[in-house]
Amino acid sequence: MDDDSAVPSAIRLDVWLDVACLFKTRAEAQRACLGGKVDVNGQAAKPHRLIRAGDELRITRTFGRRQTVVVRELAERHVRRDLARQLYEDRTPPPSPEELEARRLERMFRASARVQPSRAPTRRERRDILRLKGR
Repeated sequence: MDDDSAVPSAIRLDVWLDVACLFKTRAEAQRACLGGKVDVNGQAAKPHRLIRAGDELRITRTFGRRQTVVVRELAERHVRRDLARQLYEDRTPPPSPEELEARRLERMFRASARVQPSRAPTRRERRDILRLKGR
């Protein structure tokens, strides 16, 4: 393969996940693979596993969501985001109305949890907090 533009027959899983924009960085893709969050053809995969066109990947996302993609093409170098989406076929079923509602509630909960108090607790409030925590 003397030509740089030649398409490889196999590529590392972590590299492809990064190039296909399924993870923000290669390091993030590696952590997901090592954490058991990525399966290739039904088997847990490590970052150095070679994948080929036609392989099915199952990625576990936050809150237990699972994304299923089938590898269409391979690329070793980054491409534009719209071209990166052509590297795979997303076979993830659409979320049910219950899942959509759960996501909405989770977003609302996380937004409300970020509210910071306007001041530090007083000595009395701090003692009450410690008492509630059982200290």
